[in-house]
Amino acid sequence: MNLEKYRHQHSDILKSIQVLRELSRLGIAEKAAEIAQCVISMSSVIKLHLSVEDRYLYPELQKSGNRRLASMGKQYQQEMQKIASAYIGFAAKWNEASKLARDPEGFRREANQVLKILFERIRKENRDFYPAIEHS
Repeated sequence: MNLEKYRHQHSDILKSIQVLRELSRLGIAEKAAEIAQCVISMSSVIKLHLSVEDRYLYPELQKSGNRRLASMGKQYQQEMQKIASAYIGFAAKWNEASKLARDPEGFRREANQVLKILFERIRKENRDFYPAIEHS
């Protein structure tokens, strides 16, 4: 199974997280418009990534006949539902410059929580999940 498109999307998401960190360091209220735009852009990539995983990756693992991978895929998919829900709520709350400017510390707090979980999940997929699929 070719996982290059998934890795590329992960790379794009990680770059967006880095951009959000850099913009936040420069001042959330001052960079509110750029931060909001980055959240919107990153959300598009994340939604596409989740959709492709749900429509193609996880079903392929279920059909693979490899019980270990099928189980792993099911576990990753279930875990991702909670992470995706948290991210979607975060993105809906912080996708407008005016909201960011009104509560920069609220954004910082939520971003630190939600984006850390997303970052760790991507690292786990890149380190454990994708290599397991490729070496099956």
